[in-house]
Amino acid sequence: MKHRENIKVWDPLVRIFHWSLVFCFLLAFITEGDVIDVHSWAGYSILILLLIRLIWGFIGPRYARFSDFVRSPSLIMRYLKDTLMLRARRYIGHNPLGGAMVLLLFGSLILTTVTGMAVYGATDNAGPLAAWFGQTSESGAELFEEVHEFFANFTLFLVVIHVGGVIFESLVHRENLIRAMLDGYKSKQPTQTP
Repeated sequence: MKHRENIKVWDPLVRIFHWSLVFCFLLAFITEGDVIDVHSWAGYSILILLLIRLIWGFIGPRYARFSDFVRSPSLIMRYLKDTLMLRARRYIGHNPLGGAMVLLLFGSLILTTVTGMAVYGATDNAGPLAAWFGQTSESGAELFEEVHEFFANFTLFLVVIHVGGVIFESLVHRENLIRAMLDGYKSKQPTQTP
């Protein structure tokens, strides 16, 4: 059996960011409406994590950089078509759909956290946006809350699609992408040519 050579793809910051984000999002989601302090701090942590990852996307190593995985809509659609036909090319870093998912998750999480801070300011006159939203009417606070819940649920929907995509890609390319996000390594050579 031929030994496959591995390459370090996900640096420690990307991996710590990923799993910390998973933890904080799940914590915020399950404490919604019950434990406002824990819910709020989980939300603040998500925002800080996103800020760190945004900076890292410009200054980090190759596979962490947005320039490595942000692709044009036409390439994303072509990759989606190839994926559905089970002939998609294997990428060492994020594939075009994975890159698009990163951007969707970032956007949805930012909107979730910002609207959450608006809700906190409007309903409890607390948090960093209290000065702007502390005098919001009850109907305005309810609107913020509905928008916040929409984006939290939309983020959960994206997470489900993301996990499904990771499992699908792992099966198609015969590699354990979850393990790669734990130890940082992927095989240099594909185990199967699509």
